[in-house]
Amino acid sequence: MPALSERKDMDPAYQWDLTTLYADDAAWEQAFAAVDADIAAMPAWAGTLHTAAAIRDFLEASVALERKISLLYEYAFLRRSEDTRAAAAQSMTARIGAKLVQMSAAVAFAQPEILALPEEQLRAIVADPLLAEHRFTMENLLRQKPHTLSVAEEKLLASLGEVFGAPSDIADNLMDADLVFDDAVDAAGAPHALNSSSFIACQMSPDRTLREDSFRKYYKVYRQHINTFAAAYTGAVKGAAAEARARHFDSSRAMAMAGENVPGEVYDNLITAVRAHLPAMYRYVALRKRLLGVDELHFYDVYAPFVKDSTAKYTYAQAQQMVLEAVAPLGADYRALVQKAYDEHWIDVYPNKGKSSGAFSAGVYDSNPFILMNFTGTLDSVSTLAHEMGHSMHSWHSRHAQPPQYGDYTLFVAEVASTVNENLMIEQLLAKDPDPATRLYLLNQYLENFKGTVYRQTMFAEFEREAHAMVERGEGVNPETLNALYRGLVKDYFGPEMVLDDEIQYEWARIPHFYRPFYVYKYATGYSTAVALSEGILHGGPECVQRYKEFLSMGGSAWPLDELRHAGVDLATPAPVSAALDKFARIVADAEATADKLGL
Repeated sequence: MPALSERKDMDPAYQWDLTTLYADDAAWEQAFAAVDADIAAMPAWAGTLHTAAAIRDFLEASVALERKISLLYEYAFLRRSEDTRAAAAQSMTARIGAKLVQMSAAVAFAQPEILALPEEQLRAIVADPLLAEHRFTMENLLRQKPHTLSVAEEKLLASLGEVFGAPSDIADNLMDADLVFDDAVDAAGAPHALNSSSFIACQMSPDRTLREDSFRKYYKVYRQHINTFAAAYTGAVKGAAAEARARHFDSSRAMAMAGENVPGEVYDNLITAVRAHLPAMYRYVALRKRLLGVDELHFYDVYAPFVKDSTAKYTYAQAQQMVLEAVAPLGADYRALVQKAYDEHWIDVYPNKGKSSGAFSAGVYDSNPFILMNFTGTLDSVSTLAHEMGHSMHSWHSRHAQPPQYGDYTLFVAEVASTVNENLMIEQLLAKDPDPATRLYLLNQYLENFKGTVYRQTMFAEFEREAHAMVERGEGVNPETLNALYRGLVKDYFGPEMVLDDEIQYEWARIPHFYRPFYVYKYATGYSTAVALSEGILHGGPECVQRYKEFLSMGGSAWPLDELRHAGVDLATPAPVSAALDKFARIVADAEATADKLGL
């Protein structure tokens, strides 16, 4: 791999153009200094929010302030992402972060003050035509009234925020700082440093000796600390249950899902549908065992490559064209917007010294989207461009169709558009009828996405559902019960071909999302939704494309389930997840047949 260059030595033709935010750092500093007066003006509204007119004017002022702050934050964040070593960008990011805290404190009085109004008066205010532009915001606020406590109680709960967050901090510190692992050894006897960052890389190695040794040594340390992890996790669950009771929710899960108005049936339907399609997963596990050529398939074989990585290399210009071809089913207008992103330098393409790793799509209401990449010319890099472009197209459509208060979509739908693009890319490459080896590589990528995002995340979701229910029923939760629950789920989800080594029962302890409850199910519902939508786009006719593009334009103007229903996917039933997993079964069959052609 060639040495990285300093950013100043890179070709600006492949860098994003931040002048659409501010002309330069000096212009940012001028805008930053001016925002103090706006923040200072907000507390003057306190005590006045009891009429529709006053609430409307306050909401307009707070939205205007948020737009200014978010624009300032976006520029600082992107400048820091260009080179995380740069002191000036670090300072800008820290200072605007502090301003965000000040803004939040300056308007913190508003929600409790509005919700303290008598319900009849509040309902009349919500229905007032003066608040028509903020109707959805106000209806959401009204929906929270039964779960909003008195000012004193809310202040008490807020003061306990760090206490509720302590179990997650404890687990993070254990995983990232305190656990010490012996080096893992490969087949040649060479040592490999083992830690939380390198573990998955070891598990993805084609060297089975390294995979097994890293697996056993890694979980040996988790076993030694399993009582501490269990105490931390139980603390997180009990904390969530206590807050849910205080806020008059039926369960911690109901509280976690209430923010996006997602009913528990969506969660349960996901698990029901995935369990009904476990035989397809078992076929995939059997195919993995066959292609790896092992007598027994262990959990340390789950991430191992069973096909060679694609050696194809692509220029950035080729990648751009491939994305344009992949999104062609979405119409000329969508393609033109992707071309606009290329032409107007929304994308920071190549790695440089100090640049943030990975990839992301960012942007705010008053800016175009921005995409950070670290393009290396691999097929994964091309897929990443398609993925992040999906995020950016969703953001652009939402912000151009909606007023600023509804310009951003919720986390529940955040990965839908990106995964649709990714799936369109794979389907477009498969449609070109590549040679069997390339076809098997593409099919494996498809299957791995399903396995990791639908099956595995649903298994995690079921673990969370059962663990929280055990605490809420008053049952004893300890390392033994948590280990047994997790081991049973692994057995159910991976089937009879998988050897259940003792170490796998400790895996739950290393999943960070478990200590911040009830998020993982969104990965599975989002991916399933994206599969259903991409299938409709490719095979369902123009009306499916039109509904999908209307969904992209809805932003945060409706509840996420209603937005998805508009697109043609109803997660209140198991049907979309079932349809996605039917697709998974067809991909498994295709991979089996392709492997047969290759004599594997």
